Amino acid sequence: MSDRDLPFPASVLEPLDARLADLVALYEDLHRHPEMAFQETRTAGEVARRLTAYGYDVTTGIGVTGVTGVLRNGPGPVVLLRADMDALPVTENSGVPYASTVPGRMHACGHDVHVTCLLGAADLLAAGRDRWSGTLVVLFQPAEEAGSGARAMLDDGLYSKQLVPVPDVVLAQHVAPFGAGLIAYCPGACMAAADTLEITFHGTGGHGSRPETTVDPILMAAAFVQRVQSVVSREIAAKEQAVVTVGSFHAGDTANVIPDRAVVRLSVRSFDQNVRTAVLAAIDRIARAEATASDAPKEPETKLLDSFPVTVNDTAVLAEVNEGFTRLFGEQRVFAYEPATGSEDAGLLATAAEAPLYYWWLGGWDPDEFRTALAAGRLAQDIPSNHSPQFVPVARPTLTMGVQALTAAALTRLAGA
Repeated sequence: MSDRDLPFPASVLEPLDARLADLVALYEDLHRHPEMAFQETRTAGEVARRLTAYGYDVTTGIGVTGVTGVLRNGPGPVVLLRADMDALPVTENSGVPYASTVPGRMHACGHDVHVTCLLGAADLLAAGRDRWSGTLVVLFQPAEEAGSGARAMLDDGLYSKQLVPVPDVVLAQHVAPFGAGLIAYCPGACMAAADTLEITFHGTGGHGSRPETTVDPILMAAAFVQRVQSVVSREIAAKEQAVVTVGSFHAGDTANVIPDRAVVRLSVRSFDQNVRTAVLAAIDRIARAEATASDAPKEPETKLLDSFPVTVNDTAVLAEVNEGFTRLFGEQRVFAYEPATGSEDAGLLATAAEAPLYYWWLGGWDPDEFRTALAAGRLAQDIPSNHSPQFVPVARPTLTMGVQALTAAALTRLAGA
């Protein structure tokens, strides 16, 4: 495809084929060596080494382990491309030869793909700098899974200390469990706000043979878990979207002792601030009511462990970038998708800069397996989702399309040379 066929210089993409073997090796290496939030030192070191070799001005240690590269290339807009680096506390069960070598740790959300694709795009854009003008910022963020990585980089002076130029646009992608070779997008609110809560219920402990002498926090918390499921089904209108999930319940150490506390952790997802406020208020009300019903010695304690804002795509930037995607990849490979109830903190990088955001999804699963599961109506059963111990995106064509997408998106916003 010639430069005349696209709204950006397609010739910038030409060196990718020669670089792909190195990118596949990098992806497999990152997958073998996952690092948790704010511990991504090995990953950050490799990122910094490569960016320096590509000719970027590199800054490390932003928000503990964050890395940025800046390439100033004449007049024009400032474009920020972002990838996250952290892994999850998941034991891998994929069977791939490059599986995680770290017990209990895995790149189960594809952040190894994100890092690899952004490094590939950074390389192509640096090598093709004679065909565009402006400033490119590539940002490798820690701790997305903890919901605090973007905020940590901002609090460390990302913009306020001018560690990077303030961007005119923020662009990012996330690998997803649909066929590799596809890109999905959602205008407007595309990912949910998320709040993670920890609620401690207090009782009075005692011997399991004499429960009548205790206030049982397990029974109290169990009643809360049951009742809180009614919030979405009975207190939120059907036209609204919200999710309440209890993912952790800890109490006691042995069978014949009633403990003095039970700790529940839950996740709340929403797209509307009024809905969010209503759900959180209902959770608090139910927790207090169950404590009162059990005659607890004191009210439950609620902590907000982390919080993600709603991720909102700018419709004008989405349309402009998607025109480039459609002309590059073909209309049949770029499709609209409904908002996802997963959450992201990339939007903070845009709102802090008062810049528009476009965040899209990159297919990562084996295309033939995906088509077979889709035809059989078994996507949920046969295709592992993000955070699954079997979620390992295929290297090809995922990396090829991921590098091309980031590069093309940047070029649609950078001025032509």
